[in-house]
Amino acid sequence: MPDAAPLLEAAWRIDPTLVRRGVPAHVSLLYPFVPVSALTDEDERGVRSLAAGFPATDLLLEEVVTAPGFVAVAVPGLQSIVDAFCAEWPGLRPYKGRFGARPAAHVTVAMGADDPTAAARVRAAIGSLLPLRTRAVAVRLVVLTEEGWQPRLTVPLGVPDG
Repeated sequence: MPDAAPLLEAAWRIDPTLVRRGVPAHVSLLYPFVPVSALTDEDERGVRSLAAGFPATDLLLEEVVTAPGFVAVAVPGLQSIVDAFCAEWPGLRPYKGRFGARPAAHVTVAMGADDPTAAARVRAAIGSLLPLRTRAVAVRLVVLTEEGWQPRLTVPLGVPDG
């Protein structure tokens, strides 16, 4: 979600340690996903199939959400695809259960914002940038390697595979 990059940049200006540099603004559909060592062709087919079943979508980001140490922007327009990914891989616990069995679709802006003053400053800074319009056009499967997060597969939304 390149259009959401200013949200991360605003948090970075407040405290660079709160933003994962090198990880662009995005909505995680299912994290953690299948580890790269266990990822199968069937998993990749599942990602392709789910992406094909959802159209590219215009989104309006307008709500800041917080949890202890965490600041994000809600992306309710992608909730159905997040739910579909969770249903496709029911053995995986999204965010290791931190946000419950049905996590809300969101763009993570700041993590580790344990200082309430810093969290409030981030919340105010990103709130001033909202509402923000963007468009979801693809699903990207990324894997964690020794070199960091690497793209493995990018699939356009709403386009049948093959």
